Amino acid sequence: MLPFDSNTINIEQTLINMLHIDGAMAVAIVDANTGFMLGSLSKSREEMDLEYASASNTELYHAKQRIMKSLGINEKIEDFLITLETQYHILVPANHLDGIFVYFVLSKNKGTLALARRRLKDLILQMEIV
Repeated sequence: MLPFDSNTINIEQTLINMLHIDGAMAVAIVDANTGFMLGSLSKSREEMDLEYASASNTELYHAKQRIMKSLGINEKIEDFLITLETQYHILVPANHLDGIFVYFVLSKNKGTLALARRRLKDLILQMEIV
């Protein structure tokens, strides 16, 4: 018997695959209903508080949904992009999984934004949480 259920293995493998994207610094899979991380990984020497970032980004996720609703926009969000001097912070809703999103940090110097966004979307579509 494995020490992990299939859900844990799927999350862990998805995180590993996402962290293999060129320029990846950190990644978390977040339940937007609670603000809790389902899992995270980081390459960064400077440890990021991914738990705090996940909870805070949950607030951003919900705020944008409220704004869209009040404006009468009925489209699905593809991703949020926050551009810093040396990093991109990307939030990608897993639209096929209710309330789940990925928080991904990419180095501007080591990664390519377009390629990272494409790879993230492919990996998210393969992700299952049961």
